[in-house]
Amino acid sequence: MKRIRELPDLDRPREKLAKNGPAVLSDTELVAAIIGKGTRGRDVFLVASEIARRLHATNAALSYDDLKRINGVGSAKACQIVACFELARRYLDADPRGRRIGSPADVLPLVADLAEKRQEHFICVTLNGAGEVISRRTVTVGLLNQSLVHPREVFADAITDRAASVILVHNHPSGSLEPSQQDIGITRQLAEAGSILGIRVLDHLIVSRKGYASLKELGHL
Repeated sequence: MKRIRELPDLDRPREKLAKNGPAVLSDTELVAAIIGKGTRGRDVFLVASEIARRLHATNAALSYDDLKRINGVGSAKACQIVACFELARRYLDADPRGRRIGSPADVLPLVADLAEKRQEHFICVTLNGAGEVISRRTVTVGLLNQSLVHPREVFADAITDRAASVILVHNHPSGSLEPSQQDIGITRQLAEAGSILGIRVLDHLIVSRKGYASLKELGHL
């Protein structure tokens, strides 16, 4: 791999992007265009290729701490990349309305950001009668318990949305995908409340950097 200084100006990532657009750049070149330069003794392409390799391996956004562990990535570069991830997530997932949900995996793109959260977030995704997303809302942030995740808080927006059903999602910052007894209890309590209201709880997903678990598939719903 050539060092960036060895390339003609028009073949360097930023110049190439400006002339031809981002679609023609490889993943390594896109990362290089973001971070701009390497460090003493470590060319930008070496740093960028390592970042791209880890992105491919995880198939998810890297956290600030993950990036800082890469040789050649300091605080500034890590912040640049994390900011790009967050900006892209906000705009790509800004309006989930109308997405049809046929399986738990269909929900994951709407809640991909939860995998990196350091606190537990409890999310309610409301659906219409055709199984299409109406909205995604955060119910609570922090350690989950039955007083915080109350049916009143969960179903208030679902009633406003005239939702036919909901899918519940929360993250485990620890990485574990094993539902706790409290997770199971909250799920059953909300399912019973939903049944009374005529709003079905289709599933409750636990997400982490290791993937996801469906409480329905595990037999808890």
